[in-house]
Amino acid sequence: MPRYVSSQEASNLLVEAKRVLVIGCSGGGKTTFSAKIAACRNLEFQSLDRDVRWLPGWVERDRAGQREIIEQLARRERWVMDGSGASSFDLRLPRTELVLWVRVPRYIALFGLFTRVFRYYGAVRPAMAEGCPEPLPDRDFLSYIWNFERRYAPFFIKQIDQHGPTVPVAVIRSHREMDAILQPFTQRQ
Repeated sequence: MPRYVSSQEASNLLVEAKRVLVIGCSGGGKTTFSAKIAACRNLEFQSLDRDVRWLPGWVERDRAGQREIIEQLARRERWVMDGSGASSFDLRLPRTELVLWVRVPRYIALFGLFTRVFRYYGAVRPAMAEGCPEPLPDRDFLSYIWNFERRYAPFFIKQIDQHGPTVPVAVIRSHREMDAILQPFTQRQ
């Protein structure tokens, strides 16, 4: 069982954490949340989509290449890493000091996706690799979001147990909760 902590505990831990992993379903707001954390804490923002997975034209980098880059990024001292690729948890979790798991309801994730498509369709959004303009979502991607909790959450839990059993994990169920975690930092600015 992961070492779950409350949002308030996560906010307190975030004051000192130098390496934060933000995971969750697409459309849930994890990239925006990650970027805000990085800005508030002056940490390097690392996006698996932008920095690791995708090459121009929506060409996926091979797995060995992805793992090599992730290993290099995880070795750095100060970062917020945005990305849910559980197949690389073995590289990331041992270096992570705090996991923020965005687990918003699927209707919120779908709304987030549609908002993103409306805003960026045909353009490259922030935290996406160059040459990868925002597409219309296909049926497979919509199914991925719809079934994310049932299909992937158990695997996440297993990987956290295996590779980061002592790492604090905060489950965040709303955008309001994200804002509350960041409130101590935004009040200082």
